[in-house]
Amino acid sequence: MRRLLLLVVAIAVLLVFGFIYYALDPSTTGIFPRCGFLSLTGYKCPGCGGQRAVHALLRGDVVAAFKFNPILMIAIPWIVFCLFVESRRTRNPRLYARFNPDLLLLVLLALIFVWWLLRNIFNW
Repeated sequence: MRRLLLLVVAIAVLLVFGFIYYALDPSTTGIFPRCGFLSLTGYKCPGCGGQRAVHALLRGDVVAAFKFNPILMIAIPWIVFCLFVESRRTRNPRLYARFNPDLLLLVLLALIFVWWLLRNIFNW
């Protein structure tokens, strides 16, 4: 029962934040936090543009979302896949062994690091 309540609360919170990001544009609204890394260093972090990408994605504009933060657009389905594989860990150990989320996560983190370097070298 407690697990179900936690799931319902988590879904409700996601829906509320999803609606906020859908309704308010992070580019023009001053209520969203600015990137602390960018403010301190002048360099973009891997997540810069993520809020605008989520807003564009919720509005159905996948192209704009990809332009704001391409690594986020790659990471979202990847993370969902990792969560699926992890949820099947005990029911289907062969699936888990084949697509070990730990290994996938390390590859994703390496891609994020490369993205971080490239976007600052080439000013993307």
